[in-house]
Amino acid sequence: MRHRSTGEFIQFLSSKGFHLSDDDIAFIYFGKKYTDAVDELVNVAIETTLKVQVRFDGSYYIALLEAMKQSGAQSIYDAKRFVEKQEIVPST
Repeated sequence: MRHRSTGEFIQFLSSKGFHLSDDDIAFIYFGKKYTDAVDELVNVAIETTLKVQVRFDGSYYIALLEAMKQSGAQSIYDAKRFVEKQEIVPST
C-alpha cells in the first residue's frame, strides 16, 4: 500500500471494487482531522476496517485510528505493526 494521500488510496480502493459512499469518505476525513492523523495511519485504518468489518464502519475506523495515535504510531510501519501486535486482523 504505497499511496501518498488518502484521496489516492480511496481511488485505489474504488478501482479494486471497494466503493465508499460520500458519507463514508466525509467521515474518513472527519476522523483524520479529529485525530490529527497522517495519511499513512488513515490509510491503514481504512484498510484494516475493511478487512475486519468487510465494509466501512465509521465507529470501528475512528476507534482504531484513535488507538493507533495513542500508541504513538506515526508511520505506515508503526500503524501496521500496531495492527499486527494487537492481532486485529484474524489470521487465515
